[in-house]
Amino acid sequence: MTWYALQHKPAQGDRAVEHLQNQGITCFYPKITVEKIKAGKRSKKLEPLFPGYLFVKLEQTDPMWSKLRSTRGVLRVVGFANKPAPIADEVIEHIKDSLHTVAEQGGIKPGQSVELNEGPFQGLEAIFQAYDGEERAIVLIGFMQKQQAVKVPVSSINRQI
Repeated sequence: MTWYALQHKPAQGDRAVEHLQNQGITCFYPKITVEKIKAGKRSKKLEPLFPGYLFVKLEQTDPMWSKLRSTRGVLRVVGFANKPAPIADEVIEHIKDSLHTVAEQGGIKPGQSVELNEGPFQGLEAIFQAYDGEERAIVLIGFMQKQQAVKVPVSSINRQI
């Protein structure tokens, strides 16, 4: 069996997966948690890794091919020269492994050690406290024998592992 990509109708990825699975087709619809800022508030949302696309695993001789295009939510099979384009198992496995790595890492959490990589505090270690809006973070740095809260650009901090 080989993996193939399907394009789904706008905002109907979950529907397409549900109907494909009801027909006994193996599906892979990778999603990641994305942090969004709306009206100054942070929220986490699960979004597709490849918007508009999902993957199915089928044999080329499978009779289900004829039903794919008429499945609710499915727009078309991705292919070239009117032939479905196969995707190597290694590619799908790499995507799955990457999803697990991203899920384990997550974002920077309060209390985690970070390193400042630009600006006047470059090279200093700090303790992450909180996000302050979309592009800034509050970190604690040791300064004059005291912990000082400093606002820095989010792009200037690296999480220490």
